[in-house]
Amino acid sequence: MSAMFSALSVRNYRIYATGGIISNTGTWMGRIAQDWVVLTELTDNSAQALGLVTGLQFLPILLFSPVAGAISDNFSKRKVMLVSQSAMAFFATVMGIAVLTGHMELWHMFVLAFLSGTAAAVDAPARQAFVSEMVPKAQITNAVGLNSASFHSGRLIGPAVAGLLIAAVGTGPTLLLNAVTFVAVILALLAMDPSQLATRDRTGPRGSVREGIAYVRGRPDIQLILVIAFMHGTFGMNFQIFNALMSTEVFGKDVAEFGITGSVMAIGSLAGALLAARRDRPRWRLLLGSLAAFAGCTALIALAPSFTAYTLLLIPTGLFALTVMVSANAMVQLSVDQAVRGRVMALYMAVFMGGTPVGSPFLGWFAEQFGARATVLIATVMCGATAVLAAVHVMRHDHLRLRFRARWPRPVYLVRMTEPLPEKVT
Repeated sequence: MSAMFSALSVRNYRIYATGGIISNTGTWMGRIAQDWVVLTELTDNSAQALGLVTGLQFLPILLFSPVAGAISDNFSKRKVMLVSQSAMAFFATVMGIAVLTGHMELWHMFVLAFLSGTAAAVDAPARQAFVSEMVPKAQITNAVGLNSASFHSGRLIGPAVAGLLIAAVGTGPTLLLNAVTFVAVILALLAMDPSQLATRDRTGPRGSVREGIAYVRGRPDIQLILVIAFMHGTFGMNFQIFNALMSTEVFGKDVAEFGITGSVMAIGSLAGALLAARRDRPRWRLLLGSLAAFAGCTALIALAPSFTAYTLLLIPTGLFALTVMVSANAMVQLSVDQAVRGRVMALYMAVFMGGTPVGSPFLGWFAEQFGARATVLIATVMCGATAVLAAVHVMRHDHLRLRFRARWPRPVYLVRMTEPLPEKVT
């Protein structure tokens, strides 16, 4: 099997990935439908309301991730996911029925966003760490990349399908279809062979959260990655808001075009995921270079003169955004002990997605005050500054070095690793 898809040679992972791509497609359909309900059915294109719903959806990750990580490390990750996926399916069903019957109000959406986010907070660390149980260590980076490819394949298909379905049958049926797709993951988890999972003896939850935090305190390399993930997730990965505002306010488009923006961006994200799946081990230069390139792309989309230009620029933006995400994720998973992997990944998800409850309401308020274009430029400034400062930090510790090479017709400056990435950066 090709190196790009080597993890699919593992039966359990192959089953899991099949269910995942169906569920991911439904998830993106649900997100588009939810945003459209908030913007057009519950409010009059209120960016602040959309930001609050998005923030409440991710707030539980910030609040509960450390505890969720302890649960992941001390109980069967497969069983934890069965419970969390079932809960998310239930809340998605309630949301769809409420919209379909005309009983949905804005405060209902706030509550459902928080409850579904709570189930997702429990699910996230188990799902992230579950990769290391399904595949050998040599294939972890490949599996992480393929997971991202699955997620963004759903992002490629889901928004466009959602736009067509909303136009044809409305938001309620679209939300209910999202609920049905959770069944694919549940069936995949039930179809796995538990004896083929690389599980370990459970030690009990006492002290688990503290031990995970103490472990990260002793790992400056992981701390730096967490800072990068926080800035990227809080200020950069808000295209749920950026695309909605740019499509409706700046370019005056409707739901079909709004759905297309997510699908087009997913083309770049999918490409980035597949390229990441080919790499054995990500390096600092890839992570920092991709973050800088992402900042540059957000500057271009903020200044895009037309909807067509904006949409096309989403392709490289998605590619570099995904490369940052996969690189950071794989660097953490490959360098931590298995005994604390769930707790460390919970902290990673907390800082990556937990910043959204702060970033999304702020960006929604900022957009109403200063406009959509200025709001997108926040991602440029914050992610660009993070890339520069992180690069300076790593270079000062002799893991990156600026070199000069004379080439005709002009000199070229290169930033290169002087040695392989160590297990710990001190």
